[in-house]
Amino acid sequence: MVKNILAVLTKNMRKKYPNSELFEELASIEHQRWSDWHLYMVKNLSPENLKKWEWEAETAYKDLPEKLKDSDREQVMRYWKLIH
Repeated sequence: MVKNILAVLTKNMRKKYPNSELFEELASIEHQRWSDWHLYMVKNLSPENLKKWEWEAETAYKDLPEKLKDSDREQVMRYWKLIH
């Protein structure tokens, strides 16, 4: 019975997301993007950086300086070829 419940739950969880190779490729890129950021953050953790990152997170993209916009644009390039 437990196996049947787990099978149903697993099947229902999969329905939450598209069954698509493109979707999985994008999810893989997102994981790598997050992983890169996490490792960078851990290696560069300081009170100054925390304050800077908090400001960046609270600032709308349109209000960022071009240098920070370029950083976001570089992240988009990771998956641009898949969707364009």
